[in-house]
Amino acid sequence: MRPSCRPRPDTVPDSLVPLTLRGSDGVWGIGVQGPAGADTGSACAAGIKPIELVIFDCDGVLVDSERIAARVQVALGAELGWPLTLDEVVDRFIGRSHASIREQVAARLGEETAAIWSERFEQLHREAVDADLAPVEGLPEALDAITLPTCAASSGSHDKMRHTLGRTGLYERFAGRIYSATEVSRGKPAPDLFLHAARHLGVDPAACVVVEDSRPGVQAARAAGMRAFGYAGGLTPAERLEGPGTTVFHDMRTLPLLITVQ
Repeated sequence: MRPSCRPRPDTVPDSLVPLTLRGSDGVWGIGVQGPAGADTGSACAAGIKPIELVIFDCDGVLVDSERIAARVQVALGAELGWPLTLDEVVDRFIGRSHASIREQVAARLGEETAAIWSERFEQLHREAVDADLAPVEGLPEALDAITLPTCAASSGSHDKMRHTLGRTGLYERFAGRIYSATEVSRGKPAPDLFLHAARHLGVDPAACVVVEDSRPGVQAARAAGMRAFGYAGGLTPAERLEGPGTTVFHDMRTLPLLITVQ
């Protein structure tokens, strides 16, 4: 039986010092983010429920596809009349649903161009995924070490996830527990997708944690009343992921340990 609480260590063992974990208060170390001076080393101290479900975003968390998507979006912007820098693509598009991105393009360039943009993106993204896609570095090892129930919940469609997770050998790890923003009325940063996944699996949102790599994703987790792990090893800078109830980390191999000290 999983213990409900873990005592907080008074000191961090030397072997754990290299973990790159940073809270908004600037403190580096191990544990959940909290205000300066607060006991952030255990779930007991915060009066929060033990973790029962780990919800993974897909793009940029399970598969290293956000770099591919961002590269394609920059190229399409240059081709179709909306020049965008990589930072602008990360800020506007990363973590958003296909429908949200299309709405933004339509508002800027019109519906006809938005339709062309969407069609070209699907084609170019699929070709690049087939050529270059791999799991996020350290992710397979992290999944092997996590003993809690897991699921995947993404802004992408089920077809897209079947393709990306299938290409990387991860699909079977989540089969039957994969959720898409196409199943809910509002995408991230609204909480609908994560609440849908928790409800479907019969888990209290307060007992869920979400692993995300985008600002809309961590905002959605907070709005759902879930704790968030913000993965800053991808395109989104750590400062865009920081916030209440959020642990920012840089190496996916450290995730199992971070979960155990929640």
